[in-house]
Amino acid sequence: MNRDAALSALDESRGEWDVCVIGGGATGLGAALDAVTRGYRTVLVEAHDFAKATSSRSTKLIHGGVRYLKQGRMSLVLEALHERGLLLWNAPHLVHPLEFVIPTYSAWESAFYGVGLKLYDSLAGRLGFKPSRILSRAATLDHVPGLSENGLRGGISYSDGQFDDARLAITLAQTIADHGGTLLNYAPVTAFLKRKGKIRGVKIRDEETGAEREISARVVINATGIFADALRRLDEPAAPKIIAASQGAHVVLAADCLGGPSAVMIPRTSDGRILFAIPWHERVIVGTTDNPVPDVTLEPRPMSDEIDFILSTAARFLPAAAGQPQILSAYAGLRPLVHPGSERRSATISREHAILTSGAGLVTIAGGKWTTYRKMGQDVVDHAAKLAGLPARECRTAKLHLHGWSTDARNVHGADATAIAAAGSAKPIHPRLPYTEAEVIWSARHEMARQVEDVLARRTRALILDAATSIETAPAVARLMAGELSRDDDWCAAQVSEYTKLARRYLPA
Repeated sequence: MNRDAALSALDESRGEWDVCVIGGGATGLGAALDAVTRGYRTVLVEAHDFAKATSSRSTKLIHGGVRYLKQGRMSLVLEALHERGLLLWNAPHLVHPLEFVIPTYSAWESAFYGVGLKLYDSLAGRLGFKPSRILSRAATLDHVPGLSENGLRGGISYSDGQFDDARLAITLAQTIADHGGTLLNYAPVTAFLKRKGKIRGVKIRDEETGAEREISARVVINATGIFADALRRLDEPAAPKIIAASQGAHVVLAADCLGGPSAVMIPRTSDGRILFAIPWHERVIVGTTDNPVPDVTLEPRPMSDEIDFILSTAARFLPAAAGQPQILSAYAGLRPLVHPGSERRSATISREHAILTSGAGLVTIAGGKWTTYRKMGQDVVDHAAKLAGLPARECRTAKLHLHGWSTDARNVHGADATAIAAAGSAKPIHPRLPYTEAEVIWSARHEMARQVEDVLARRTRALILDAATSIETAPAVARLMAGELSRDDDWCAAQVSEYTKLARRYLPA
């Protein structure tokens, strides 16, 4: 996957592309992969970096949605559980089962959650994970030594899926390229190309050079998540708002917060959400919140009351979670929920996706979540292909191994791990981070990383694992990237300055 090659493919392309996808997050990547594997000539353009916004800021779960059972959203749970199973099959190097423990404090809770999770197991069918079971008090503490023992009666164990969201996004991009698709990051759409009132492509600007290009396409898909309304209004200035953004905040703590390999699910919080404490890359992620926000932004920041809420709630169950000095990073993402047409709490707005078509033929897909990205891609390509009169072809992604497919879950690079090790030095970029110089070189050479942030925030997860330490290693990363991208010292200095400003936003105020 190479940006210069992508630019050449655009310049040398003759005639119309079949499908042009706008947006390099989970939804756009899922749509582009579906389209290209059906044999459609497919191009994807992203205004920033792949997974720059919501798609790299999740709770890191591939799950059916336990709380949706209580809300009676069975179709959503069924779909998500099915997709969870397919994703484990298609990307076992990135997605794996994780055991969760729900601590219980009464016999009633054990019965209530036990029955609900048995239903969850049964809905998963043949794609299910390890079945749920009731734990004694002693067994619960064996699984999660960091749990508070005050009033604890026992627990319920169940399994769900965990993944690395940004790495999955990069893997999807690589898979698209493997199948002949063209992808370009740092290429915002500045206008739609129209002929007789119908959209026939897009005009983009290369952020690195300022050059503009036109891409002709039989159908254009708007898969820009929280920015979907902005693209719709580029087509129709009076288009009504459909996105109701909701912020989810997380804090990242040291691994001893849990004291064991199992995650904790707190099923009831004061805002009606579930709170998770999840082991991830030798850290613990605790979250999330669900607060409606009036405006969308590329870099949302956890509010102080969100951090206080997360820590105070978690501390009731995990005493080691109390206090801010141990926060390694705090991050937030905005969910692109579909506007319900009336004022409602964001926690109750459906996570299902919706597909809309404008009068000019712009196809917009909104809503959804990471777990169902593949089905969202299938649905929107079905719709777009029919609209554009493309030859009917079946979806091929249900059993499609993603780039680097490997059953070794110890390395997110999967089958690429050996080649990456040969690309450069095995020297760590920092003693407190689990990444090597070779990974930085590989990111710039084969994963279209163009800025220091791309490497430290998404190709590796240094920014989330330890924001302060990532600042310390930024100069070394800049120098390694400069060697690959033919950049000078001024570029390195500017990159380190920009990254430092960004990373400081991930540290508690």
